Amino acid sequence: MFETLRADIDRAMRETRNDPDWKPSFRQKVNATFRHSTWPVIAYRLGHWTLGVRIPVIGQLLRIAGLFFRKFVELFTSVHIDVHAKIGPGFVIHSVYAINLGKTTIGENFTIATGCLISHACRGIGDNVYFGAGAKLVGDAKIGSNVVIAANSLVLTDVRDNMMVMGVPARIKLPGGRPQRFVKKTATATAPVPAATSATASAPEPARTPASVSA
Repeated sequence: MFETLRADIDRAMRETRNDPDWKPSFRQKVNATFRHSTWPVIAYRLGHWTLGVRIPVIGQLLRIAGLFFRKFVELFTSVHIDVHAKIGPGFVIHSVYAINLGKTTIGENFTIATGCLISHACRGIGDNVYFGAGAKLVGDAKIGSNVVIAANSLVLTDVRDNMMVMGVPARIKLPGGRPQRFVKKTATATAPVPAATSATASAPEPARTPASVSA
């Protein structure tokens, strides 16, 4: 559980970074851990981990504690994640509130935004999938890898790999789906064009005298 949760927090911190060699400080790790959108991820990971504890009494106590913690988080974030869902490492919630994620299997680097619904009937979601704000997946649809579900889209049918879908229902399918990266773009200053330095361009034209004209 701790390795997977560490991967979730690490990806959440690197979502806004362009430098692959960037290393977060201890303060940045603490801030990311206690971020509002990280609470539901921690609650889900803890609850899912307690399902595998088979020690009598201890397992039941841990599951009860995990249940109270999940309900506390749901109260303040309005994010419900089924504890029986199987979600790979790199799970990131961009913005909380009105998220309902059912019992399904999801791959690595999954990103979801506010107002999303994924039903229990979903047959699975691949790796590197992004659900935009307000996107809904209803029915027994299956989502491939490297897929972007545009904001406010309604998915009713299967989506193959490397696609971007949008619409209600989602019928517009574009190739080349990529998970969104919210990286702030900074304007690059352009250097001024240097002036001409050639001797012929800078040298003044010699004045003409009457003698030279008559010659």
